[in-house]
Amino acid sequence: MTAAASGEQGFSIDQGFSGDQGYRYVRSPLVEPDWRRLPGWRAVTEAEWHSAQWQRAHSVKNPAQLRAVMGDLLTDRFYDDLAADRARYATMAMLVPPQMLNTVVPGAPPDDESFLADPIRRYLLPVASDRDPHWPSHPHAERDSLHEADMWVVEGLTRRYPTKALAELVATCPQYCGHCTRMDLVGTSTPQVAKTRLALRSADRQEAMLDYLKRTPSVRDVVVSGGDVANVPWPRLESFLSRLLEVESVRDIRLATKAVVGLPQHWLQPEVRAGLARVAGTAAARSVNLAVHTHANHAASVTPLVAAAARALLDAGVRDVRNQGVLMRGVNATGAELLDLCFALQDEANILPYYFYMCDMIPNAEHWRVSVAEAQELQDAIMGWLPGYATPRIVCDVPFVGKRWVHMVGEYDRELGVSRWARKYRIEAEAEVEVEVEVEAGVETEGENAIAGYGGGGVYYDPIHSLPEAGRRWWSENYRSG
Repeated sequence: MTAAASGEQGFSIDQGFSGDQGYRYVRSPLVEPDWRRLPGWRAVTEAEWHSAQWQRAHSVKNPAQLRAVMGDLLTDRFYDDLAADRARYATMAMLVPPQMLNTVVPGAPPDDESFLADPIRRYLLPVASDRDPHWPSHPHAERDSLHEADMWVVEGLTRRYPTKALAELVATCPQYCGHCTRMDLVGTSTPQVAKTRLALRSADRQEAMLDYLKRTPSVRDVVVSGGDVANVPWPRLESFLSRLLEVESVRDIRLATKAVVGLPQHWLQPEVRAGLARVAGTAAARSVNLAVHTHANHAASVTPLVAAAARALLDAGVRDVRNQGVLMRGVNATGAELLDLCFALQDEANILPYYFYMCDMIPNAEHWRVSVAEAQELQDAIMGWLPGYATPRIVCDVPFVGKRWVHMVGEYDRELGVSRWARKYRIEAEAEVEVEVEVEAGVETEGENAIAGYGGGGVYYDPIHSLPEAGRRWWSENYRSG
């Protein structure tokens, strides 16, 4: 597939220039790892593996279930590390579908060393030794780091942009990722986080969402998410989408689901495929663009079953299947790792590389995050390798401002890791729910003045571990670490 996969580096071409490109493109087919290499799944049949119901029923929810799958491949040392993380740091409950767990150390039975080093394990099953020992959380980390709930126009319907809205239908997913931007709401509580709960009944919340959209024709684009739409029973989801398609002003609908990658068996179920075809047919008849957005962070998670699920979505009439990954240190924060993933998606799975988000400033996420400067370098590194339409944008999701391409940063103090981002629009919601943030120009460059007056709007902070010594010292002197 690629240099990182094949171990080959330093490929050069002699077409007017030469030099070390640091990457080599080699196409190779996708592979479904053999789940029978893991002791607990040696007797699992292909029919069981391909069953969405079996996958959900056998998802790993606690260390005991992980031990049952792994047998004696992992030692107590790993489980002690995992338990320490659950007790001290974890913001998300453990929930790993067999499909995803099977992509961890895909080539052989794992041991402690290979399991700990695996990039997919790093975000699905974080352990205490992963976390930054000095700054596990940034001082300005927040549970709802993007302040989505502050911008609810009705419960669960976030309006951060003039023409777009996000509808959160459910607060659960088929898999939980440690870096989840909605860790304040999604999943069951952990020792660190008592989750916020939606107050309205599901039917009442959907009714309120649809009523707002009918009364607000300036919203033309709706992302239907959660949680994950794969956790909404299909008849209920189809009913909501059918009513959403009746809103004349809605011209784009995007379904957000990690399950294309984490539980592709769900989207391959005959009743789901048939229902999606009905929805897609209505969308096409009304000239509404219907797309699916999924979430893959590493090439190893892109398997033949993932490609089959994407193909089924496209065959049902969905316009595009697009990937929105998250940039994470130790997972995909090199040019080779990003290109490996993009080529696996684009060439083999019919999934369009779309966005890579910088990891949001949630608690206990510092070990995953990279700086704005590093993200800019990565954007530069992947330019020119993929078709323009399939070259993903690396974006920073700035609190109260929204997605911004990393090269759009306005003012940037690299010593303190403080960046300011502008917004050129205001959001006119109903009078009682108007959302506006004033973004002033000018960033001071020294000490407390660089932080004072920033508030939440228009500001993003680099991880402290990425700063030069003077910047790390300033944060240590002004804020408590650890």
